[in-house]
Amino acid sequence: MYSIGELSRRTGVKVPTIRYYEQMRLMEAPERSDGNQRRYGKSELERLAFIRHARDLGLAIDSIRELIELSGHPDMPCADADRIAKEQLASVRGRIARLRKLERELERIATCCIGETVGDCYVIRALSDHTLCRDEH
Repeated sequence: MYSIGELSRRTGVKVPTIRYYEQMRLMEAPERSDGNQRRYGKSELERLAFIRHARDLGLAIDSIRELIELSGHPDMPCADADRIAKEQLASVRGRIARLRKLERELERIATCCIGETVGDCYVIRALSDHTLCRDEH
């Protein structure tokens, strides 16, 4: 059996986050010791590691909850799990595309500045009018 602190150390998940996952019903309420301390077993450790990995991949709580539910039915087709993974992949690709656009915009702004004072600073002007750099090049 593990205390909440030991569970935290073994998984890298902070204690308040473990409590949050319990509140969100991603994890069952743990057994309590005679001193009312939370006590976790191997299955809770494995569940928390699953949740952490899913969160590291950016999955939302609702998606994780659905995957946990699916994992309790090993003979079911995995179409729903595949759907969740594909939706997350599409979301990540969308964020990457937005970050690439952001990178291009920041590169344009950063490379257009030839001013020596804030009054002449192209970065400051470009933030007020984001079309400046594109128009000048």
